Amino acid sequence: MSIKKKYLKSKPICKVKFIAPDPIVTGAKSICLAGDFNGWDLNVTKLRKQRDGSYATTLDLAPGAEYGYRFVIDGQRWENDYSADKYKPTGVCMEENSVVVV
Repeated sequence: MSIKKKYLKSKPICKVKFIAPDPIVTGAKSICLAGDFNGWDLNVTKLRKQRDGSYATTLDLAPGAEYGYRFVIDGQRWENDYSADKYKPTGVCMEENSVVVV
């Protein structure tokens, strides 16, 4: 699973951990997360290499919302999350964005 959610009892926040799936990290030099939560900016949310070799980042997101996102490999290749909660059209050609429901 490449999304892990942890709802906080003390605040109206969900800590969402995004983990890039193995097939897309092979040979990657950098992986970023672009989405509704960061204005689709490629330079804001970088994934860090974990001890197990995976790449991940954790964001605080407001519950009761859906956020579109995609992984960006080496600043050029856009990839969906294969285990996203759902998908929605990008509005550009026939592509879809991954969606996390919080």
